[in-house]
Amino acid sequence: MPRPAAKQRPTPASPAPVLLSRQIVDSEPQKVSVSTSFAEALASCASDGPSQPGTITQVIVPHSTPELLAEIATTWDLHPLLVEDLFHADQRPKVDRYGDVLFVVLKSALYLDAEEEVDFNEFHLLMKGNDLVIICQDGRFIDGQPIPSDTSELVAHFSEVDFIGKSDRKLLSLGPEALVYRLLDGVVDGYFPVIDGLQNDKDGIERQVFSGDPAAAERIYRLSEEVIDVLHATTHLNRLTQALGNGAAKYAIPEALRAYLDDVVDHLTRVLAEAGELRESLSQILNVNATLVAQRQNEDMKKISGWAAILFAPSLIGAVYGMNFDNMPELHWAFGYPMAILLMIGLSVTLYTVFRKKKWM
Repeated sequence: MPRPAAKQRPTPASPAPVLLSRQIVDSEPQKVSVSTSFAEALASCASDGPSQPGTITQVIVPHSTPELLAEIATTWDLHPLLVEDLFHADQRPKVDRYGDVLFVVLKSALYLDAEEEVDFNEFHLLMKGNDLVIICQDGRFIDGQPIPSDTSELVAHFSEVDFIGKSDRKLLSLGPEALVYRLLDGVVDGYFPVIDGLQNDKDGIERQVFSGDPAAAERIYRLSEEVIDVLHATTHLNRLTQALGNGAAKYAIPEALRAYLDDVVDHLTRVLAEAGELRESLSQILNVNATLVAQRQNEDMKKISGWAAILFAPSLIGAVYGMNFDNMPELHWAFGYPMAILLMIGLSVTLYTVFRKKKWM
């Protein structure tokens, strides 16, 4: 279906700063705590009980604010370049290490079928030791749905959404890197419904092109832009996974987790391949549409030329006998007028019949 001319992304509400935190002890997620500051979030996890070896602390910032980011930067004594990245959204997916802090930028995608748009949502991950901080830059989570502003709904939403693989205790036992993998896996898997949505609209465009709808060309261009955006995002995600894989040995990432990461790479490869095929298909559809438009224009020109020739014949006869020369015997002939009319009609009918047989009419 046709789309509006410009993207208008819904702006989520700006609720009071709230942080959610919990520990994962012996691969078992604990209860969720609500805090209003980063220091309070870390303290609430510490107060749950003595930290055991392998305990992971997870903090989510559902709605990013400059004050919260500044507090995180101060508490963890983050590198100035990392702090600068934290305060700037709309970044490409990437991974950087600043000392003992791992910084990851992820972009999830949600396809808005009514608008035929891909809505991207950005997340910043900070991992230091066994602590992982997830910062939602757009007030949305991996599924693309707005994060509730009500605290009770927020806690319920966070507790119900299984983005850490609660049932996979073996995975959670691999350390905080496993949570990074789970988030990356969830982001990548979210691109498959996007590809399906783009594919469905591509099929609709094909039907629209052959129906002769003049709006098809604009729709093709717009859908192509969305496919290109998906290609860019997934290409950067692919580089991110390669960087994580290349650093696995250096940073002692468990071998079992590397196998999980390889699975993410396989999924990304499929997404990239399907997005590339979509882009090529849309390019071919655009060429077909241009050919059909040119063909329809040629058909119209044939009809216009045919009618022009038909109208030219009686006009020529009328012009010749309208010159009123003295030596034009036909002008004084009793049957001159009906003969001229019959000649006009005869020529017009003859031309029409010829053009009709040649399918010009």
